Parts: sequence; structure tokens; C-alpha cells
Amino acid sequence: MPRLSCVPLLLSAILLAGACSPRDSAAVDETPRIGPELVLPVDCVLGQTCEIQNYVDRDPGPGAQDYFCATRSYQDHNGVDFRIPNLAAQRAGVDVLAAAAGRVSRLRDGVPDVSVRTVGLAAVDGTECGNGVVIDHGDGWETQYCHLAQGSLVVGEGDEVKAGQPLGRIGLSGQTEYPHLHFTVRRDGAVIDPFAPGADAGVCEARGALWSREAGDRMVYRRGAVLNFGFASGAVSMESVEEAVIPQASGSAPALVAYVRAIGLEAGDVQHLKVTAPNGDLVAETRIDPLDRAKAQYLLYAGRRTPAEGWKTGTYRAEYWVERGGRRALEQVFQIRF
Repeated sequence: MPRLSCVPLLLSAILLAGACSPRDSAAVDETPRIGPELVLPVDCVLGQTCEIQNYVDRDPGPGAQDYFCATRSYQDHNGVDFRIPNLAAQRAGVDVLAAAAGRVSRLRDGVPDVSVRTVGLAAVDGTECGNGVVIDHGDGWETQYCHLAQGSLVVGEGDEVKAGQPLGRIGLSGQTEYPHLHFTVRRDGAVIDPFAPGADAGVCEARGALWSREAGDRMVYRRGAVLNFGFASGAVSMESVEEAVIPQASGSAPALVAYVRAIGLEAGDVQHLKVTAPNGDLVAETRIDPLDRAKAQYLLYAGRRTPAEGWKTGTYRAEYWVERGGRRALEQVFQIRF
């Protein structure tokens, strides 16, 4: 079969912030639609059970810039990454859906679901997309779906599909470090940004978005987001959060640790995480100096060893926030009761 290609995924160390609607960009979008009308290609709820990790890189030079003139992309990234919270969500199963009606022109299955950090780049040479599907929508338009779970494909080459029809499930195949769908739109072989297909490269305007009104309304632009949060009874790591194997917190555990994993942080962001006891006393606090550069994701935690007498009964509260430009750009509050 023809090679399914995908730009390498390079996760730096970590993420966040406020929401902006694509319709709030520099100009009101009055451009007529130039391609197929697309629905959300993942069976998830954006902002709840999935997030957009990266957008198409619209910078024609050596830098990276998304359609909103922000940094939610990386060099030559040719699609939109729909990320789910962790491997537990991937194992439970999240369907990948056809974004528009068309015909399956090619596909691949049989690539193992394993992080490229584990197997190395050489192991996925030629199969960077992993298990994937390409759908022909006519008039030169096609959509590509990468990193599907091995053995999950439910369509065959030549099948006619409808918009919203399941194709397979999100996996960890190919060149990726976390479970997500890498979604690419092309016309006559050229990559098209589905958020701004009518704008020239390097122009920050959402012109002629291909998304249906319903899908577009759900894709509020978020300059960062909290992907995971909670309490643990000991040390947490990026790996344990991704694997969803967090040591559970309890009143008699060795420690009480609050953790947050955020995505999409920007240079200059200042992160805070504070834990308070039922009576309002400070239990633990962590503050990170302004970031020297944008971060794809970041794991922050704050905790304290359990007192000899154990934790007092009541509700313990954690508050996480990000300061950006003198205001709070992102917040997350969560609690646990002993």
C-alpha cells in the first residue's frame, strides 16, 4: 500500500491557558467554504474527555505558529492532534470517526501500540503514521487518520463511509509518545489547515474553516489546558500519570501529594499549586519561575509527608493556577476528603 506519512511528534517538557473562539480572530470569517464540511473526528468531548494538543504549523519558515498566531504547534506539523488523558482512556476505547463522507482509499493495520520512546525512531521508520486510514472525499480532497490502535480498524479499502462513522480507535502506534489522533486534511496532496484553509501561510486569520458549525462551536481555541489532576500518596512522574498508575491517597498513606499535568504553556507563564487543610492552614505549595519557552506539557506537584498522627478528618483542597501577562490564564481546583 502507499506509505502513510506523518510528521514526527516531539514532546518537550509540559503546558496551558484561557479560551478564545476561532471566530474571535483578526477578521470576521466571511469566506465561503472551499472543501468538505467536517465533523469532529473523535468520539470525545473537547475540554472534558479530550483536548487539542497541536495544530497545523502555518509558519513557512523555521519557526512554528498555529492559525491563532500562538505556539500550539511545532516545526512542519501537518495536522491536528486530538489527545486523550492517558493510556487508561486508550485501553477503554475511544472511537476515531470519519470527518466527512467518502471512500476509504488506503489503510494500514498491524503496527504495535507502543511509545516511540520505548522502541526508538528507527523502529517506526516508514510507519510513522502507525495504523491509519485515508479517506477520499472527491475533487482532490482527502483526510488521514494516524496512530490508531492495532486491530481496531472496522473499515476496509474501498468502503464507502458516512460522516461520523467509526473507523477504528485511538491508539499508540507509529511515531507517538501518547495516545491521540493525528488528523490531516489535504487537497491535491497539499496540506490544508482545517481551521483556516482560506488564509495564506503565516497569516493569522481563521478564514473559511472546514468544520461544521456544530464542530466549530465545540472547538473553542484554548491557549493551554489541564489534562490530568488529582491526589497521590507518594511521588508521581510523567510516566505514572500517562499510565494512570497513581498511588492512591489516603489519610494514613506516607504522604499527601497534589499533582497537575497541563498542556500548551507559553513562555513567561508562572505556575502555582497550593494545598490547604480543612481549617485553611497551608499544607504544601509549589511555584515555578517564569518559563523560558513554550512547553508542550508540564507536570507540577506539591505535597508533604503524613504527620505521625495521620491527616485530620475533613476536606483538603488543591488550587492550581497559571499567571500570564499579569492575570490568571488557567485555573483548576480539586479536593479530597479523609
